[in-house]
Amino acid sequence: MKRVTKDTLIGDALEMDREIGRFFLEIGMHCLGCPSARGETIEEACAVHDTDCDDLIANINDYLASKEK
Repeated sequence: MKRVTKDTLIGDALEMDREIGRFFLEIGMHCLGCPSARGETIEEACAVHDTDCDDLIANINDYLASKEK
């Protein structure tokens, strides 16, 4: 089962499923194509964007789980 954690790099998450990008865009993270997305964890990006990391991870993992059914 695909899952993301706080330590997952944004670029790695997007490689799991490109549709995950919408979750980042919805909370104002519009730099998905920038070089920092390849080396920044979800937790680091949430800190920079003052966003609740646990909520974002839960939403992404719920989405990934729904695709496996």
